[in-house]
Amino acid sequence: MNFKLSRLNLPLAANGNEVTVTESTSTIMGKKNVATAYLLWLFGGFLGLHHLYLERDGQAFLWWCTLGGYVGCGWLRDIFHIPEYVADANEDESFVKKHIEKLRKHDKPPFSTNRFFGMIVVAYLWSSVVMLAIPYDEVGGVNWQWMNIFAPLGCALGVWTVGNIGRECGSIWWCLVAAYATYPLYHYLWLDDSNWLTVMTFCSAFAFDVKSKQWRRTPQQKKSLKRRLAVLCVCGAIYLSLWGSFFYFNGKVVDSEGEEIPVSEAIHHFFTSPWWVDLQQSLYETWKFAQHNGWAETWKQIIDLSDPHGELNAYKVLEVTNRASQSEITAKWRALSREWHPDKIKDPQKKLIAQERFMEIQQAYEILSNIKNRRRRQNKKFAA
Repeated sequence: MNFKLSRLNLPLAANGNEVTVTESTSTIMGKKNVATAYLLWLFGGFLGLHHLYLERDGQAFLWWCTLGGYVGCGWLRDIFHIPEYVADANEDESFVKKHIEKLRKHDKPPFSTNRFFGMIVVAYLWSSVVMLAIPYDEVGGVNWQWMNIFAPLGCALGVWTVGNIGRECGSIWWCLVAAYATYPLYHYLWLDDSNWLTVMTFCSAFAFDVKSKQWRRTPQQKKSLKRRLAVLCVCGAIYLSLWGSFFYFNGKVVDSEGEEIPVSEAIHHFFTSPWWVDLQQSLYETWKFAQHNGWAETWKQIIDLSDPHGELNAYKVLEVTNRASQSEITAKWRALSREWHPDKIKDPQKKLIAQERFMEIQQAYEILSNIKNRRRRQNKKFAA
């Protein structure tokens, strides 16, 4: 059912202001479907695909960077809220009437425990990621710890993003000012990171809730899917780069002896390791071969070298070359079978080893015999 409101002016009981509801663009661009939203929730909910479909881009990004609203909590909660989200996106008649009733009753959005807690949690996460991304040790002879000045910015962005979901909105400035107002606590009162971040996120969320929060009285401007995805990709790249900085500069790997090695050193040594040098040379030779012989022939060579039939390994097991005749293969198979026959060995442990080796020999002989017979039949067919 389409609900079309050309222009409806309703006085608000709280302060006498007017609410103007215009015709929804969803009636022009097509309605969202509940079944589609649930399908995207089921198969891509942890990445926020259902919110992306419903044009709730901020919430989609939050679900992506918190693995479904903090490891699936928000994802599970969406089971009960998707019909409401779809009605909001479509500006359904019943949803609009309920929203107008809220506007009549409340001059500004009432306090929401879920939203306030969400602002604190996301702000704490984002400010923590900023702190983690800063190198602990000097890099290039520079101490980068001064960059913790950007942690309040990450906090304010987290609060503002959660606060601007749905029909509520607000300016970033109050939560940003509150976040930076707590900065002296970290520098001059020597609070540790966790205590400072807790105080900062609470103050920032409280400032937004009291000073900035208001109703979204005009529809958000419609943007093309291409532009929306571009913005989300930029935000995702920034977020991943912060985690990448943490792992590269502050991460540790443990070697076989239990010694911790910085990831930055491990990566540097990896690119000078014999394994990487050999792999790099192999890739270079493959590239040169492809330039001279074409990618089709190169692919055939790669398939052959990967030994899909196990032929190369079978030659190795039977200790013969790939030019050995069937009679030579059979003779070697009989000799190795006698040598590794389990019945000739009494020791239990050695007998288990002999059994495995004996089975390898039988399988290798069967593989080579089948390949030789197949090629012999093919040669006779072509000769005829």
